[in-house]
Amino acid sequence: MIEHQWADSPATHTPPTGPPPTVVLADEPESAKAARKFVREFIRYYVPGTSEEHVDTVVLVACELVSNSLRYGTEPGDSVRVVLDADDRRTRIEVHDPVRRHPRVRPVSLERERGRGLLILDALCPEAWGVYDIPFGKATWAEVKAS
Repeated sequence: MIEHQWADSPATHTPPTGPPPTVVLADEPESAKAARKFVREFIRYYVPGTSEEHVDTVVLVACELVSNSLRYGTEPGDSVRVVLDADDRRTRIEVHDPVRRHPRVRPVSLERERGRGLLILDALCPEAWGVYDIPFGKATWAEVKAS
């Protein structure tokens, strides 16, 4: 009886027409490019008139978060989820991955080729990034203030 009532009920809202706020990316080299494209399309649609400087900064932050999650937060065959939220004051980026181990800032080293991602976050999102646990892993987030 309940199923029948639901089947006859009209839809209460129409689906959104813009890009979705979430994308799932596989652990593969093309994912960084897909993340950059997703971020640009999302911001341009939902916050028209946003400065190119803001878009570029958000793209760089998202790419760092995705790269770090794919490098340190996945095993072969895993994927990451990118979740965006934006308004005229800020853009929030979250990247969810299946590993609970939290990233840590490493001392600056001229000998290592990697390990600067969190330093970039500190520079672009001072005191506006972090990590929290989710049911099946962790979410690393950052907020970029509008310029």
